[in-house]
Amino acid sequence: MSAAAQEEARAWDAAAQVPDPEVPCVTVADLGILRWVRLENSVVTAGVTPTYSGCPATLAIELAIETAIREAGFENVQIQRILSPAWTTDWISAEGRAKLRDYGIAPPEEATGKGLMLFGETTVTCPRCGSDQTERLSEFGSTACKAQYRCTSCAEPFDYFKCI
Repeated sequence: MSAAAQEEARAWDAAAQVPDPEVPCVTVADLGILRWVRLENSVVTAGVTPTYSGCPATLAIELAIETAIREAGFENVQIQRILSPAWTTDWISAEGRAKLRDYGIAPPEEATGKGLMLFGETTVTCPRCGSDQTERLSEFGSTACKAQYRCTSCAEPFDYFKCI
């Protein structure tokens, strides 16, 4: 690997460790909102796609990524906000899904979520006991990207990261 590629990888590693401010168990890389990091002519540019265009954490995430890259020793840092293609929960890594589950948040259901998102009920698996005997309590949870559910098997409430 060339020296430039090593430096670019070091910048990526710094940016990839930034936790999501609303769901701190996952990083921006886990969520797939950190799209790429490039080093050209001594300038590091990070491409970031917000989870949705009105996400209130977008600026905080961009500033945290910029700060992390600067703290890794890079002086010239730019953030490029990428709105197209729009972010999708399909971009959440397998590791990110596991981290959500371990934290007590049900990750997006790939098999049932998208087809039924607008016209039906999604089957959500409880992150605590693994049961699919759950019920939606509210379309909105602690953030707009989550819904509030309860497991009828173990009686625990939990957030569900909505499928987008």
